Amino acid sequence: MSVLPSGEQFVLRAGDAEATAVEVGGGLRTYRVGDRELLDGYAPGEMAQHARGAVLAPWPNRLRDGVYTWDGAEHRTPVTEHERGTAIHGLVQFVSWRPVQRAEDRVVLEHLLFPRPGYPFTLRLRIAYELSAAGLRVTTTATNEGDVALPYGEGHHPYVLAGPRLDDCTLVAPGGTRLDTDERALPTGWAPVAGTPYDLRAGRRLGDLVVDSCFTDLVRGADGRAEVRLTAPDGRGVAVWLDAGYRYLQLFTGDVVPEPRRRRGLAVEPMTCPPDAFRSGEAVIRLAPGESTTAAWGIGPLG
Repeated sequence: MSVLPSGEQFVLRAGDAEATAVEVGGGLRTYRVGDRELLDGYAPGEMAQHARGAVLAPWPNRLRDGVYTWDGAEHRTPVTEHERGTAIHGLVQFVSWRPVQRAEDRVVLEHLLFPRPGYPFTLRLRIAYELSAAGLRVTTTATNEGDVALPYGEGHHPYVLAGPRLDDCTLVAPGGTRLDTDERALPTGWAPVAGTPYDLRAGRRLGDLVVDSCFTDLVRGADGRAEVRLTAPDGRGVAVWLDAGYRYLQLFTGDVVPEPRRRRGLAVEPMTCPPDAFRSGEAVIRLAPGESTTAAWGIGPLG
């Protein structure tokens, strides 16, 4: 039997819900409830193109020229987005993750990232996927297993589904401030969303709005969670929540994704830090030797 491009499949079941996490990249390939697909995922025989369902660590989004300075030393990581000259979405998208705990409705995947040129640190990553009637919960824990402090950030990259096309869907998103970017999709400064098409806090039909932006100042409920809601005209859809560990949110309408997936799913990306954070220092987590950090997000059906 040939090996699947996404490696071993970890299928979770709870009632009429089913989700699939994968060995390659440790990401989320599918999630359905009954006959409803909540993710625009990918087939077992496909690679995870356009970071579909990916884990983004030890940094999310883009790093300018793949260069940053940490504790006085300059580091150069491989440029992986050649057309823009950036190192995008970290180092673990196509590495193997191993299961360390398994149950019918839960799996914990782990990857030990060893030192390498550009990131000479030892980082243990664990992701717990837990499926229940309430939805799917994803908890990420990072631990510094080395003997020097390291820089860390992470995110996730699911594409959520509500209707056949995003244009007819209504999006409610919590960001009060949006990051402006240049032609390389790198940060130029923060600006309030009030009075702009990107003020999604009260909700709007997407229509032809193009979004590939990072947001912060997220509106949160009494439980500390921020929430994104994408609904089709019939009122059915999907909700994504972020706990306080995720202060930033990237939304991407997929306009550069080739057909037939163009503007079909919305990438909703919880992030602990903004783009180019290793250079700016904004919200980069400093992990001392032996120290850990944890953040959680989740997804579930609406309607």
